[in-house]
Amino acid sequence: MKLIQLPTQAFEERLKQEIEENPALDTGKEDSDAFDDSLNNEYEDDGRDQIDTEDINIDEYLSDDEIPSYKTQTNNYSSDEEDKQIPYAAGTTFHQSLKNQLNTFRISEEERLIAEFLVGSIDDSGYLRREIIDLVDDLAFTQNIYTTEEQVKKLLKDVVQTMDPVGVGARNLKECLIIQLTLKKESKSRNLAIDILEKTFDQFVKKHYKKLLEKFNISEEELKEAISEISRLNPKPGNSYAGSSRIAEQIVPDFTIRILDGKLDLTLNARNAPELHVSRAYNNMLKGYQESSEKTKSQKDAILFIKQKLDAAKWFIDAIKQRQHTLLITMNSIMDYQYDYFLTGDERKLKPMILKDIADRIKMDVSTVSRVANSKYVSTPYGTKLIKEFFSESMKNIQGEDVSTREIKNILESVIGEENKKKPLTDEKLSVLLKEKGYPIARRTVAKYREQLDIPVARLRKEI
Repeated sequence: MKLIQLPTQAFEERLKQEIEENPALDTGKEDSDAFDDSLNNEYEDDGRDQIDTEDINIDEYLSDDEIPSYKTQTNNYSSDEEDKQIPYAAGTTFHQSLKNQLNTFRISEEERLIAEFLVGSIDDSGYLRREIIDLVDDLAFTQNIYTTEEQVKKLLKDVVQTMDPVGVGARNLKECLIIQLTLKKESKSRNLAIDILEKTFDQFVKKHYKKLLEKFNISEEELKEAISEISRLNPKPGNSYAGSSRIAEQIVPDFTIRILDGKLDLTLNARNAPELHVSRAYNNMLKGYQESSEKTKSQKDAILFIKQKLDAAKWFIDAIKQRQHTLLITMNSIMDYQYDYFLTGDERKLKPMILKDIADRIKMDVSTVSRVANSKYVSTPYGTKLIKEFFSESMKNIQGEDVSTREIKNILESVIGEENKKKPLTDEKLSVLLKEKGYPIARRTVAKYREQLDIPVARLRKEI
């Protein structure tokens, strides 16, 4: 079950670990002549130094391992075509870049240490989230540097907040945006934007545009220009740093669905079907033990160790066979269930489908299907998709037909995208519109779907 849950890259790591820990396992092609099928004797421990081979059926471990049966199944591409390298981004880290910039300032050694401490306290988004008084205390306890709040604030403003990327070192969103605006070329819209943020930040965030128009005695066009200035700023300056050395995210599809001659064709990623067999050295040790005329206590201990490793190797190979079989039958059942979608790519053809639907089809436990769906990806003609995205609950439309909740979310998203942004639709109005389209949904359900789509309430969607 643990192997089933692993996606392709994690499975490869697990495979590598098992090969390192069990010398009886080997990878790659093996010369079949190296294995002696005549080794069919068994050994039995009768308590004497000399023992007979009466307990191990060596054929059971060695006869077929050089060519695992599951490797004979058809695959449309080989593992040689796979790029197994994980790309890494080059360059220095975000925090290292900030520390390097400190070398461009003329400051004392103590000020440099304080500035480095401030830089080290900045999070990945570029914000200094901690209170100044807490930083002063930490400097005293951890760095043995006794300073004041005023000095820390001065270094933060004059040094850290002047670094690149612009806006770094801000203690909140308001300060971050104002820092970026003050460094821009002076203009009427830029000055108005600063005033709005400094004096009416809460009203701006809540989009109370009427209050802003009245307070600053400006026209809608002037307010629109000021908002445009603010919208072009970066709310998370740390995320824009291009020199980060984080690992670049790479999705490796576990399955591939292709359309061949108008029909769907499913294949499992070749990296999920490694070539494993028992090490030739272990075969030779078993053969040498059988041919030995005198079998000592040390040889007996050695053969028991070999048997333990062979059992573990055989179990692991069987587990991989079962993993591959489970993955294939589960994904094949999902593909058959959503056949029309995979053939056309039309999300409106996605049927309501829950884990139990697939579990009943393949006669396996729901937890098994969940393990396959939650962490696996499938490459389709319409892009690489997370398998769990194909699962959705159902509801009945006005005609009494079962429709997928995902279909309703797509329609809701489309309706919101086409609304008049000067007068965005409330959840109540959205509920009425969906009912007119044949989907009787309550206002609370609309609100739930809207939140799942990460769409704000009507007031926050308002534009001028």
